[in-house]
Amino acid sequence: MVDLSSPPSTAAGFAEVEARAQWRTVLRRFLRHRAAVAGLAMFVLLLLFAFVGPLLWTQDLGAGGAAKVAPSSGHPFGTDRIGHDMLASVISGTRLSLQIALVVALVATVLGVVLGAMAGYLRGWVDGVIGRVIDLMLCIPALVVTAVLARHTFTLAPSAQNSSNWLTVALILALFTSWFPIARTMRGMVLSLREKEFVEAARALGASTWRIVARHILPNTIDVIIVNATVTVAQAVLLESALSFIGLGVHRPDASLGLLINENKNELATLPWLFWFPFVFIVLISLSVNFIGDGLRDAFDPRQRKVRA
Repeated sequence: MVDLSSPPSTAAGFAEVEARAQWRTVLRRFLRHRAAVAGLAMFVLLLLFAFVGPLLWTQDLGAGGAAKVAPSSGHPFGTDRIGHDMLASVISGTRLSLQIALVVALVATVLGVVLGAMAGYLRGWVDGVIGRVIDLMLCIPALVVTAVLARHTFTLAPSAQNSSNWLTVALILALFTSWFPIARTMRGMVLSLREKEFVEAARALGASTWRIVARHILPNTIDVIIVNATVTVAQAVLLESALSFIGLGVHRPDASLGLLINENKNELATLPWLFWFPFVFIVLISLSVNFIGDGLRDAFDPRQRKVRA
């Protein structure tokens, strides 16, 4: 005898199956994107190099050996002008640059998604204030903003020159440069989604504003969020490197790839490996993340290219 008192949730089952099928389609499209797969493999290798490398390469970064040694079996990346092993320095710099980029991407994505969703859904004066702030900040070059803020911050706290400052640099990049494009994109998406029938139905059933945004709107923007977060990683690496290159970013005892280039820029003619190894790793990080972003964009929206499931 069939119990009719508890009918199966057919609609929920269909929705779950459809969501799983969509993610399988996205994964299949991504795996067909050769550049994206190569970028993902490269990025995984860079992560292993940065975070597992210190366990395998045990050269002491602070120990001074023979100075200005060219790349060899004992020192694959050579040594700098005071005898520090360059491979150990590049491993440390890559790890710090990736840490900064990931923190920037996380903070900027959360801030951009929240403020962009607020502006798009609430509209009115909230949209006006957030929109004007975004428009103003996007008119100013990001490097100028971060350079001024970094210089002002480190001038007010001269004692910080002898302590770790990478997190301060990451927060400056995230809070004052990186979330604006994400918020603008999210605002446009939410403005479109708020007029859809499923949002109107949720509103008619008495759902609160935050429940509508969190349960009905944001899940439909997950593709935009993921792609923008990926692009932000690449942008953060380049921006941090530029900031450190001009001496207003990471400083000792921390050492990012940009700082290594800054410290060795005058050695390009005589000791070129000190400049080129950090530079190549900056390019590899940026390329790999951009390839991943392109693949995700094409996987979520096959209209970007002629990619079909």
